[in-house]
Amino acid sequence: MLRSVLEQEGYRITEVTNGQACLNEFRRSPPDLVLLDAMMPELNGFDCCVQMLSLPDTAHIPVLMITGLEDPKSVNRAFDAGATDFITKPIHWPVLLRRVRLLLEKSQLQAELQAANQQLKQLVMTDPLTQLANRRRFDQALAEEWRRAFRGNSPLSLLMCDLDSFKPYNDHYGHPAGDRCLQSVAQVIGRDIHRAGDIAARYGGEEFAIILPSTSTAGALHVATRIREGILNLGITHDYAKYGNQSASAWGWPHCGHAK
Repeated sequence: MLRSVLEQEGYRITEVTNGQACLNEFRRSPPDLVLLDAMMPELNGFDCCVQMLSLPDTAHIPVLMITGLEDPKSVNRAFDAGATDFITKPIHWPVLLRRVRLLLEKSQLQAELQAANQQLKQLVMTDPLTQLANRRRFDQALAEEWRRAFRGNSPLSLLMCDLDSFKPYNDHYGHPAGDRCLQSVAQVIGRDIHRAGDIAARYGGEEFAIILPSTSTAGALHVATRIREGILNLGITHDYAKYGNQSASAWGWPHCGHAK
């Protein structure tokens, strides 16, 4: 009956017959909402709820507990287990449908809020011109990687890149051209940073920094050479520079985790 009522409202239902099967299905494919009978064979609804919501990235999934018990002890037990709401048997179908709809709407709003917060966090840590990490993110990442290098006795390399004669470039070609130059250079740097743990940042006006965890001196030199060549290959005209094109200077600091 429950399945039929929900399917008539357009919901897609996965049904299981016991608590352990519920937990297994939840692990395999987390749903948008769980309707959980408190009294089930093998694993009761209370313990099943606790185990489900202890799994990674599942605490946001609403659980509507269905129980034939309405005493305060059972109600408290349902909420202590992590249930979002509960409904008693015999089920009043309009009430059930209303609660299902509200729980799904609330869950959707929370997901949208979380996504918006994540986007805002990303914006706070991103340089708006180059879309690389900003100085704030760089400072945080360097401190984290420095501590990790000491703990793990692993190498850590830091590259700094400075555009040569950039002030004359800005003065003679204008700030819009200077911004386009910085964006092109940032694209080269971002393209040459491949590993998930590496971080490329705009350190200052025309300065860039690249954090390379678990990277030796030879590895850092290889990355620096690639970046320098990539910038030269952009062919950005700079009549007021020494070589007629925009160039960059790169230098680095290798660090071993066991160094004092």
